[in-house]
Amino acid sequence: MIITIDGPAAAGKGTLASNLAKKYQYAYFDTGMVYRAVGLLMHLQNQDLNDEQVALKFAKALTYGQMMELSKHPDFRSSLGGKNASIISAYPEVRKALLKMQQDFSLNPVFSDGTPAKGVIYDGRDTGTVVCPNADIKFFVTASPEVRAKRRYKEFLDKGMSADYEDVLADVKARDERDANRSTSPMKPAEDAMIFDTSDLSIDEVFKKAVEVIDEKQK
Repeated sequence: MIITIDGPAAAGKGTLASNLAKKYQYAYFDTGMVYRAVGLLMHLQNQDLNDEQVALKFAKALTYGQMMELSKHPDFRSSLGGKNASIISAYPEVRKALLKMQQDFSLNPVFSDGTPAKGVIYDGRDTGTVVCPNADIKFFVTASPEVRAKRRYKEFLDKGMSADYEDVLADVKARDERDANRSTSPMKPAEDAMIFDTSDLSIDEVFKKAVEVIDEKQK
């Protein structure tokens, strides 16, 4: 079974995706990780991230297991990792190669150790519209900018990082505006997606609703 979970930043899609993957013993694929993986791998091997052809070579060779192993590195989610990912994601041919890797994974999903999985849950921003438009179930998780900013702000504080709520809110709104102007906007759910607005719902309530949908589909 292929399940996609899309939505804007800090809407709760990652938490929902990981919880569902654990419950159903499905592989979990955060599609944004591919760019961080290639960027970090090139950085660790002292490669020039501004060389698109070298980046393409690394992108074509990237495997899911390799990506999951790289995700354990302290710089994977760091500001350096984010900067490197932004460079990598700007290359059209690299994006095309990594999209193919994401799509091919749905044909033979595996866990990080290589053992086969019965299904996969994709967590991303266009998984239901671009990566797996033929997914069995599509969810779109959203929330108001204010709620998402509060969640992101709390995440920063919980990690011991200094943050200003108004700055976080401004960043969330700016990102939403950029996304809304993209040709394949991650702000727009797939036509056949079930939409969950988590502004007034807890993650447990959203999880319960999603489980009901999946269990019904599996009957």
